[in-house]
Amino acid sequence: MLMADTDVVIVGAGFAGLYQLHRVRGLGLRARVFEAGSGVGGTWYWNRYPGARCDVESLEYSFSFSPELEQEWEWTERYPAQPEILRYAEHVADRFDLRRDITFDTRVTHATWRDDHWEIRTGGGEELTATYCIFATGCLSVPKEPDLPGVESFAGPTYFTSRWPHEGVDFTGRRVAVIGTGSSGVQSIPVIAGQAAALTVYQRTANYVVPARNAPLDAATQDARKAEYPTYRKLARESLAGLLGTPSEVSALSVTPEERTAAFDQAWERGGLGSFRQSFGDLGLTLEANDTVAEYIRGRIRGIVADPETADALGPKDHPFGTKRPCLDTGYFETYNLPHVRLVDLRKTPIVAIEPTGVRTTDELVEVDDLVLATGFDAMTGALLAVDVRGRDGVRLRDVWAEGPSTYLGLGIAGFPNLFTITGPGSPSVLSNMLVSIEQHVDWITDCLAALAGRTIEADEQAQERWTAHVAEVGAQTLMHHANSWYLGANVPGKPRVLLPYVGGVGPYRQICDDVAAKGYEGFRLTETA
Repeated sequence: MLMADTDVVIVGAGFAGLYQLHRVRGLGLRARVFEAGSGVGGTWYWNRYPGARCDVESLEYSFSFSPELEQEWEWTERYPAQPEILRYAEHVADRFDLRRDITFDTRVTHATWRDDHWEIRTGGGEELTATYCIFATGCLSVPKEPDLPGVESFAGPTYFTSRWPHEGVDFTGRRVAVIGTGSSGVQSIPVIAGQAAALTVYQRTANYVVPARNAPLDAATQDARKAEYPTYRKLARESLAGLLGTPSEVSALSVTPEERTAAFDQAWERGGLGSFRQSFGDLGLTLEANDTVAEYIRGRIRGIVADPETADALGPKDHPFGTKRPCLDTGYFETYNLPHVRLVDLRKTPIVAIEPTGVRTTDELVEVDDLVLATGFDAMTGALLAVDVRGRDGVRLRDVWAEGPSTYLGLGIAGFPNLFTITGPGSPSVLSNMLVSIEQHVDWITDCLAALAGRTIEADEQAQERWTAHVAEVGAQTLMHHANSWYLGANVPGKPRVLLPYVGGVGPYRQICDDVAAKGYEGFRLTETA
């Protein structure tokens, strides 16, 4: 048996990597963390575009493992902005002295299983061995390559929302084109419009956008939550989405139109992603019920946007509400009433090419000074497959997942011993409050490492097949397949169309994982190390 250079290699220093490092140290294990960025924070380190903000409330999007941390940190807003979340990540790293085990500006390029250990290679040429390898690479960390002909020919600056310059960008007096109206586009467009002389927004797919109702977080609200944190955290862990609030059991079709509108009005005024989902229990299950909320939101858009043609284009019609991640709105629709802001509907006039001076559609050439690409991510699998991971007999993960990812619980992969994925495909991950799901995975992995006592663990292939079938079966009971979303990998050309997250809910999933552990890690093979 080889004496490994370290016990655990953790890939990524976002919230998952930081907490996993903290827990591994608690076991007395040696650990190395490799992070491609120059600092901690993961997605909140990279995504610094104007208006970047979390769509989970700050008092819920925070760690629960340390009561002292919970009490000492003060949030300033209902929904935290990127700079504040990054400060929080940096505070966690400093408070628990985590940086000394993190190597920054370093990508893991290869991870290869050899007999009883992992061989790790970095882009900087470092090679080391580890008993366990844990991928904390994040679900939205690899930008999707833009499928825009001629984009490299644009003569002016091109900015990706997913890799925004850390020094920021001043668009004062500039003519700007934004391509993409997903979450980063919806958040950045109002801010950019406040600076630019002219803003042209290119929309391929209209998205459901609901009000955030963001506001400063007053001390009384924060103190009340802190006084009852254990109770609130327990409720979140047992919920379906890792969020507070109980979904209604009432059908949207069982009430009068007036009662339904009143419930939607209340959700609209309250704001937040959970408000509509909690108004009626069948919005995500039947098209007829979903049509009621979809039409309600389209009506709200028509009531805000002055130009009827623009309002119609901004109203989603090609997918049910919730089958793509809805966006939170702070002045988004109002932005299109400004005289210097214009929407181009790419369903009517597609982009032909990006030219040196601007964007050409089938209808016109719009000359711009700056190009902003809000074109999304290769979600959930992109970061894992960016590393050349090879398991038993040199089998490549990329080949194993050629038809789509298959995991056991989103935690382990058959043929890849002693390898764990945090919030990997097949777990609730992006359909949940990520901090709740991260803590659950890290705690489960840590307890597993403690129980192994030097043994090797590997997902059983049949258990993995059963779990993958279960993920697909539960997903088929919802409306998720009615959209070409990144939940299914449909935004990346050539990517297999597979529902990536588990829609069964955070609380039920936690119970499944706990039961697996209680039964001696049922569905995993544990073997003595030679």
